[in-house]
Amino acid sequence: MTQLNPKNAYVRRPRTLRLPITLSVILMTLNVTLMVCWIILLARSGSWSVLTIGTVVFALILVGLIVYLFVMVKEVRLNQRQANFVDSVTHELKTPIAALRLYLETLQLRTLEPEQRADFYRTMEAELHRLEHLINQLLEVGRLDAIGQQYDPEDIVLSELLERCSASACAHHKKEPDDVVAFDFQPIIVHARRVVLEMIFGNLLDNAVKYAGDPPQVQVLTSMTGRGRVRVQIIDNGEGIPADQRRQIFGMFYRGGKELERRQKGTGLGLYISRTLAHILKGSISVHERPDGPGSVFEVELPGRPAE
Repeated sequence: MTQLNPKNAYVRRPRTLRLPITLSVILMTLNVTLMVCWIILLARSGSWSVLTIGTVVFALILVGLIVYLFVMVKEVRLNQRQANFVDSVTHELKTPIAALRLYLETLQLRTLEPEQRADFYRTMEAELHRLEHLINQLLEVGRLDAIGQQYDPEDIVLSELLERCSASACAHHKKEPDDVVAFDFQPIIVHARRVVLEMIFGNLLDNAVKYAGDPPQVQVLTSMTGRGRVRVQIIDNGEGIPADQRRQIFGMFYRGGKELERRQKGTGLGLYISRTLAHILKGSISVHERPDGPGSVFEVELPGRPAE
């Protein structure tokens, strides 16, 4: 086995907020101090025009420093999310590849019973689907505006689409749909490209099943809100999402906490994709605390109409 030389190893250290915040605070303190001294000195000398110009200049410098701090904090946070994204994608790619290699080597080296061989093939197929899903998700981020453009919009019965997406999410997590998902539908039609709706609700329902409690319980409700708007609520019984993260979770690469400490796998792209596609359809997605217990409520609003 090849040994890694610590002297030559490259360790990626994520950038922190300490340096830009400290530097900005020091510079803003110096700016305010100089501005106060400037005002006192010029006020005593009676140079009011110079005092006015100097005060405006110092104020502009202070505003510039505040903008610099905001941009730096935003950049460092994006850098941290990208570092987490690289860690998660690396893990997500290596896991199915390692599993496929193990099963292939076993098939090559041993003679298996037909049932064992069939079980191996099913597992390998599941790992391939997992790998394909990850690769497709990465590709989708770069072409969100073009997704589904080769198809014409159509009238879609929302209940049927949500049932299919729920069944797919449960199959992905090896759950029985009848045991996990409960529906409360109003007859609703949405005029859109089917693939776009499938991606929006597929990601949301996959997250709902993945992050639900034990046993997982997910509710899917649809209703009309008036003014030609449709509301879909996806409710889970998980731990919920802290209030300070409810807007951040829709950002690209965002996943709460540190990558190596998470219990659930993912890349931090699913909610970003769903929100972006909902906006393209002139809709919106928000998340709220579940009012009747622990869990989250993801609420999607889209243009739609009652089914006749």
